[in-house]
Amino acid sequence: MKYKVVIAYDGTAYSGWQYQDNALGIQQVVEEALLYLEGAPVRIFGSSRTDAGVHAKGFVGHFWLTKPIPPKNLVRAMNSRLPESVRILKAAYAKEDFDARLSAKGKEYRYQLYQSDILPPHLAPYWTFCHRPLDLAAMQKAAAHFVGKHDFLSFAANPNRELETTVRTIFSFEVKKAGPRYTFVVRGDGFLYKQVRSMVGFLIAVGKGNEKPEAVRELLEQHPARTARVETAPGRGLFLWKVFY
Repeated sequence: MKYKVVIAYDGTAYSGWQYQDNALGIQQVVEEALLYLEGAPVRIFGSSRTDAGVHAKGFVGHFWLTKPIPPKNLVRAMNSRLPESVRILKAAYAKEDFDARLSAKGKEYRYQLYQSDILPPHLAPYWTFCHRPLDLAAMQKAAAHFVGKHDFLSFAANPNRELETTVRTIFSFEVKKAGPRYTFVVRGDGFLYKQVRSMVGFLIAVGKGNEKPEAVRELLEQHPARTARVETAPGRGLFLWKVFY
């Protein structure tokens, strides 16, 4: 049977989703739980690759089991074998043509920033800290320039693998504020390596007054190779919020 699962995880202690030989990835942890249930190795295919320290609320994966387990029982069985930092939220039987990555129509990421003199310790793993005041209106204006179909070469890190294209479409990009908490909500058809963190990093520079909102449009139109001008925001504030199918 083929299964689709929705996974939430605290990425603080992990090197990202992807299995790695020299570090612990979340994929490895999930596959170890499946190994126990199946009695043989099981490969889970994920909806995307998240970086070290990045979290997820709605990561999606698919896999096959030769020993079928009802979805509700599968959720309980997997969670009983997983660390508390990784939870299976939902499980369902999947159609044969479903692919967690290739079937996705879009993704939503959220980035959390706490602006104050002091960052409460319990928020530290999930919020990036900024002590300097930020211009919300300027960041919102800059975020609007990202919406649409653009070449995001200037806002992506080198993934150490060949890419077919660096063109992506952003459906929406909002910047919200509630007290000291800023939330950056971006939806798109797909994202390049470290693209979301790079876009947020640039918006923070705009909020600090180091860049003008119009600089986003200039970089997208000219799409020069990435430089130190575009900083990558820390991984801990980023959540893969939802995958759309």
